[in-house]
Amino acid sequence: MTGALLAGLLAGYGIAIPVGAVATYLVALTARTTLRTGLAAALGVATADGGYALVAVLGGTAIAGVIAPVAGPLKLVSAGILVVLAVRGAVSALRSHRAPEARPVTPLGPGRAYVSLLGITLVNPTTVVYFTALVVGDRAGSAVSVLEQVVFVLAAFAASASWQALLAGGGALLGRVLTGARGRLVTALVSSAVIVALAVRLVLS
Repeated sequence: MTGALLAGLLAGYGIAIPVGAVATYLVALTARTTLRTGLAAALGVATADGGYALVAVLGGTAIAGVIAPVAGPLKLVSAGILVVLAVRGAVSALRSHRAPEARPVTPLGPGRAYVSLLGITLVNPTTVVYFTALVVGDRAGSAVSVLEQVVFVLAAFAASASWQALLAGGGALLGRVLTGARGRLVTALVSSAVIVALAVRLVLS
């Protein structure tokens, strides 16, 4: 039981901690909106991670075999969505900066933020391949109980959720620090550029 808990926590943090385009977008989104929206987005990412952990536990190598042929197109879809979001964020920031009297444009509410980040993470084939490799490698030749599988999945979800929430908190803090119009504009443009660069790297990797 303890082994499954530790394995799940390590797996969750292992996939969540490396900073990529999704993490960058999560921080930028929270900085531009509210902590509530950021936490909803963080939960979306964690839900996808937990779901893929469950898929890996149930499907094992069979899932990896299904994902492998479409990994390339899924990467393109994921990168495309991220680029669209980055451009949208930059355009919204420019409009708000040019018309400060106008009502600020809110990129996403909590519900849409959850669904958007869930979708972006789900189309990332790296996540399911990662969890499948861990599950198959660590449990090859050994019997695993249903309870241990449940503990592994819940631990992976909790680890991912805690890290994504930390990123959202950092974005909220960044938003409070950069209260000036110019500071918010620069932050939005820089984050959009970073997201695009990371999306391109995702395609090329």
